[in-house]
Amino acid sequence: MERKGEKPNSNISCLFPEVLVMIFCHLDVKDKGRAAQVCKKWRDAAYSRMVWRGDTAKLHLRRSNPSLFPSLVKRGIRRIQVLSLRRSLRDVVDGVENLVTLNLSGCFNVTDTALGHAFSKSLPTITVLNLSLCKQISDNSLSRIAQSLTNLEVLELGGCCNITNNGLLLVAWGLRKLKTLNLRSCSHVSDVGIGHLAGLSPDAASGTLELENLGLQDCQKLTDQALKNVSIGLTNLKTMNLSFCASVTDSGLKFLAKMPSLRELNLRSCDNISDTGIGYLAESGSRLTKLDVSFCDKVGDQGLVFLAQGLFGLQSISLCACNISDEGICRLVCALHELTTLNIGQCVRITDKGLGIIADHLKNLQSIDLYGCTRITTVGLERIMQLRNLSALNLGLWHKR
Repeated sequence: MERKGEKPNSNISCLFPEVLVMIFCHLDVKDKGRAAQVCKKWRDAAYSRMVWRGDTAKLHLRRSNPSLFPSLVKRGIRRIQVLSLRRSLRDVVDGVENLVTLNLSGCFNVTDTALGHAFSKSLPTITVLNLSLCKQISDNSLSRIAQSLTNLEVLELGGCCNITNNGLLLVAWGLRKLKTLNLRSCSHVSDVGIGHLAGLSPDAASGTLELENLGLQDCQKLTDQALKNVSIGLTNLKTMNLSFCASVTDSGLKFLAKMPSLRELNLRSCDNISDTGIGYLAESGSRLTKLDVSFCDKVGDQGLVFLAQGLFGLQSISLCACNISDEGICRLVCALHELTTLNIGQCVRITDKGLGIIADHLKNLQSIDLYGCTRITTVGLERIMQLRNLSALNLGLWHKR
C-alpha cells in the first residue's frame, strides 16, 4: 500500500519477470543481448527461451570461447548462421544440441574435409542447410550430408560450382524428405542429374519426390529433357526457377504445363521462350499464380492474349523488356482482374493509354514496375496512383513530362 504523498514506483525494473520476458520478445537479437547486460534481473529474463524462440544466432567463429555455445544452449537457440569461420565446424555441431538450421553461406574457406568432420555422426534434427557460395565443396560433401542429415528439408547449393550429377545421385539416394533444393549456377548439372532427383535412374531409388521448390537458375547444360524429367517424377513441385537457362525452349513448357501443383515459374532471360510457349502453358489449364518472362524478347502481345485466355489464376506477372504494347496490356488486364503485381519495366511501347487501362481494371493492384517506360507522362501516373491498394511503384529512369 502506498503511503500518503508517496509517488508510485513506475521503474521498469519493478516489473514482474514474466512482463519483462514479453517485452524482450519484441527486441531484435542485438538489443536482446544488450538487455541481458543491464542487471541480473534483466539477464535472467533475457535468457528465457521464450525470448529467443525462432531467432538465429549470427556468429564470427574465430578463437575459442568456452562460454559461447553453453550460452546459446541456455537460451534455446537452435538456428546458427556462421558469418566467418576460423575454427572447426565440428565445434558448432557438438556445441549446440538439437541444431535445426545451419547457414554457412559465403564461408569460402569451408572444405569437404571440414564438413566431413562436422557431419561424421547422425544429425537428425538439422532440417535446413545453406552452403551457398561455399565453392570448395564437392560431391564428397553431398555424400556425407546424404548419410548424416537424412531429415534435411532445405538444401541451398547456389554457386557451388563443383557439384555434379553424381552429387545429385547421392542427394536422391539419401535425402528423401527434401522439399527445397537450390542449384543456382551449378554449371556441371545436366538433364541426367535432374533425372536422378526425379527417381528416373535405377541407382536413385525413389528420388527426392517430396520436392516442392527447385532452383535451377543459370544451369546452362539443362535442356527440355530436364523439364520432361521434372514433369514425370517431381509432381509435387510448386515453384521452379529456370531463369537464364538458355537451352530451354517452348517445347519444354509443354511438360511443365501438365504439372497440377506448379504455381510459380521463373523463365527470366530464357532467350528461346516465345509466345508459342506461353500458349502451351495457357491451353493446358495451368494453375500458375506467378510467372516471370522478363527479358524474353520473343514474348509479345500474342503471348498476353494467350495468358488472358487460359491462366486465370495469375496474381503476379513480370514482363520487363518484353515486346508488348498498350493493346497487349488491354487484352491481359481486361481478363485477369485479380492481378496484384505487374512488372512492365523497360517496355518502351507502353504509354499513358496502357496505364489508364490498368487503372480501370486492376483494382487490386499492389505493385507495379514502370522502370524505363519512357513514353509515360504524369497523366498516366496520376491514374495509376489513384489505385487504393497500390503500395509499390518503381519509376526508375522515368523522366517527368
